[in-house]
Amino acid sequence: MADSWRDGILLKILNVLVYFLYLGLNISTIPEGVYTHGKETYITPAPWAFLIWSLIHLLLLGTIIYQFTPEGKKVIIDGISWRFSLLAVLNSFYVKSWASGHYVAAFIFALLVSSAVTHIYYVVKKFHAPSSRWDELFVHLPFSLYHGWTTVLVVLTAFEAFGTNALKHPAGVWTKVFVFLGLFFFEATAATYAFSTPEGDLPAAIAITWSLFAIFEHQQTPFIHWSALAFAILSLIWVFKGAYGLFAIWSRGGIVLEDEERAPLTR
Repeated sequence: MADSWRDGILLKILNVLVYFLYLGLNISTIPEGVYTHGKETYITPAPWAFLIWSLIHLLLLGTIIYQFTPEGKKVIIDGISWRFSLLAVLNSFYVKSWASGHYVAAFIFALLVSSAVTHIYYVVKKFHAPSSRWDELFVHLPFSLYHGWTTVLVVLTAFEAFGTNALKHPAGVWTKVFVFLGLFFFEATAATYAFSTPEGDLPAAIAITWSLFAIFEHQQTPFIHWSALAFAILSLIWVFKGAYGLFAIWSRGGIVLEDEERAPLTR
């Protein structure tokens, strides 16, 4: 049993099981209409914003398959290890709380999910530089997208837990102020992700920008509507500038990092 655990067999099986639990609970929320009939707030995006879940699920399915290869085992089993299963369990509790309308509990779980994703992203970014396009596609890309998406979910769920119901109450001054601050936080975070490191975290910035455009489309209160558009355009500019900088670095031969920055993770 100990040898099996060291070889990662049991952890691989656990990852498969929790992945389908995680995916299943997210799919089950769609018939319940949580993406279109949840609590309506003044920062709720258009339903198509949540299509990013589908992309993340698809990429993570690739992650689950990739873990059975020698290269995938090195980063997913030996690097990420038990953190993926923890993330899946926390996310399942988050989705179930959210779908049930328990928004305070969902907000707490959203914070935990964001923390778990951030930890995984740190491990992947710091200790496992991509060695192939498969590392980029099935490890770095899904967790980078997830990293940005959970930032959006934390704010959306905070407004659902503590904000005004847009279907019952008009937007007051303080509601508009907090929505503006939330939109500004999204834009500033996208800029930070785009320029935080030489490589940047462009998928996370793109996830936030995508959400800002969805908020712009869905919200019809003029101040919120146009504020969301302004911040979405600013966020898009940062994404393009970050992408251009990354392309320029790659065209010069790539990013050279110190060996200790890519040292193996010791657990």
